[in-house]
Amino acid sequence: MNDSNDRSQQLRLIEAVLFASAQPVDEAGLAQRLPEGADVPSLLEELQQIYAPRGVNLTRIAGRWAFRTAPDLAPFLRVEATVQRKLSRASVETLAIIAYHQPVSRAEVEEIRGVALSKGTLDILLEAGWIRPAGRRDTPGRPLTWRTTPAFLDHFGLASLDDLPGIEDLKAAGLLERRPGLATIAMRTEEAEAAREEAAEEAAETAEDRAERAAADAAALAEDEAKARPGQS
Repeated sequence: MNDSNDRSQQLRLIEAVLFASAQPVDEAGLAQRLPEGADVPSLLEELQQIYAPRGVNLTRIAGRWAFRTAPDLAPFLRVEATVQRKLSRASVETLAIIAYHQPVSRAEVEEIRGVALSKGTLDILLEAGWIRPAGRRDTPGRPLTWRTTPAFLDHFGLASLDDLPGIEDLKAAGLLERRPGLATIAMRTEEAEAAREEAAEEAAETAEDRAERAAADAAALAEDEAKARPGQS
């Protein structure tokens, strides 16, 4: 009886934590609120089943858990409102490129889009919390790369990046045009590096050749001077 009461209490505690949190909570965060040894995955599964037929469902989003309205009720909850600020086409394309090619640098986004990014495009996505820095690439210039955030998945109702629509679907919708991919960028980078290495080798060989010519010229000059001295034949 006590075990049953304990589990019921644990379910209530998880329920309360998830309702009180403004952001999805991971299992480690839930475990900190529960007694030591609590089976968090099992509790979440049971709670998910309890809420399955209700107006709100327990949903896993990017490895975290949160309550969301049931998908079948969406048409009844839709509210039309005037959008004060709408993402530009450049922002939508940039977000899509980052989502499908992450981690990706600004230069690579520009290469794929075929046009330069305006100054505020990345700033808008960064302020929305949909992208974040993903470190610097180990290439000349060490460009900063970008990737999407869990907030991006949450906003678009995606459990993971595997749930993104196919790139062909986006192209068909006009969100992505048929432009060179990152494979082309990688090939160009390799070609540039190979060219730099070849130029360095040529420069080294040229220096060696100059040294050899200088030594040969000095030897020839010394021989001519020796022949020009009196008594030398």
